[in-house]
Amino acid sequence: MMEIDFTGKVVLVTGGTKGIGAGIAQAFADAGATVYVCGRTPPGAATAKEHADVTRNARGAESASAHEGTSPNLHASTRRPAPRFIAADVRDIDAIDAMLAQIETEAGRLDVVINNAGGAPFALAAEASPRFTEAVIRLNLLAPLQLAQRANARMQRQPEGGVLLFTGSVSGLRPSPGTAAYGAAKAGLLNAVRSLAVEWAPKVRVCAVSPSLVETEAATSGHTGASATGTDAGPQNPLAAIAATVPAGRLAQPADIAAACLYLASPYAAYASGSNLILEGGGEVPAFLAATGMHQAFASQPG
Repeated sequence: MMEIDFTGKVVLVTGGTKGIGAGIAQAFADAGATVYVCGRTPPGAATAKEHADVTRNARGAESASAHEGTSPNLHASTRRPAPRFIAADVRDIDAIDAMLAQIETEAGRLDVVINNAGGAPFALAAEASPRFTEAVIRLNLLAPLQLAQRANARMQRQPEGGVLLFTGSVSGLRPSPGTAAYGAAKAGLLNAVRSLAVEWAPKVRVCAVSPSLVETEAATSGHTGASATGTDAGPQNPLAAIAATVPAGRLAQPADIAAACLYLASPYAAYASGSNLILEGGGEVPAFLAATGMHQAFASQPG
């Protein structure tokens, strides 16, 4: 069994108060790291629910993995202290500088940064305003690059260097209708990962994790208004229909992305830099198969 121990390490997760970010933050905390999360508002009741969902999803993944003969236990199961929250808007350079200064003062180092904050609502490119498009690009491309630049400067001064991880998306690898600016931003981010890996080596490793649709409140209800695992699950449920097209038979969970980040930030991935780990459960059904109905031969069947 592979165990990953981040005891003594300091980790920052942007957008770490809910959804994917909350899953990543708690995973590093459970692995022994001192974890900081940032967001515009402090964690509240909704965040507590997200943490509960993450824990439930992780347990479900453990059960499934045990059935499949694999081990997801990348770290000890004992839950550690909750991540420390810092109010900061990642689009605000002054706020980012103040946050990094606070972490350096309190913890004395910064070993891992996960640039996770991001997202965009559905908007047709022909109807999106210039202000909307600019805002999407700023949040999903410019903000993570600016934070990475500042974090790298600190890591370069550390004898052990550090690791910069970015939450990418399959939207940056294929057409992204309805979220064109978001897809373009993620594509730019993935290209930047390869460039930064060259510029900042060997002290700092730079990688990305690119999932397909992840089952979080923001992603799922925002796109379909439904939950694949809630009381509305069924043949007519949009998420259930999407999940049925995934070879893995389910949507990604925050715990899946968290496990990938733990690995990439660990010594087990010491030679990984400039890499993009794609998490899509086997991929999407090709359009020609969906158009002819032949995809049904590969569709996941209810267990």
